[in-house]
Amino acid sequence: MALKERFKNSLDSLKSPSAEELRKALASLDIKLEELFPHLQPADGKPYYRKLLYQSEEVELLVMNWSDIECAPHDHGNSKGWIQVLNGDVENTVYEVKEDVPIELFAEIKSKDSFFFALKKGCTK
Repeated sequence: MALKERFKNSLDSLKSPSAEELRKALASLDIKLEELFPHLQPADGKPYYRKLLYQSEEVELLVMNWSDIECAPHDHGNSKGWIQVLNGDVENTVYEVKEDVPIELFAEIKSKDSFFFALKKGCTK
């Protein structure tokens, strides 16, 4: 089954999904890195490249690849969701913002095949 068809079959039915429903849906897609190669491009002097692969009223699915340029702390606005590491290791740093200054709470390394959650209004790098 083609990627877009798998996305549609797994994600179209999600309505106001919980965090656990989102994780299960992402895991059920069983995405392999090789399937995403046609959608990836170099980051071209930026910390990362991203491409929207699927979008409904409730859910978006992005593919992202990072460069060697460090990403600044940032929030995810009203978005929340799961990140799945498909290749290599990722350092996820979580911050608390006090008086508009991000203060590092912790950093963790996530390896290939792991998942981690990005909180709504959460600040990460």
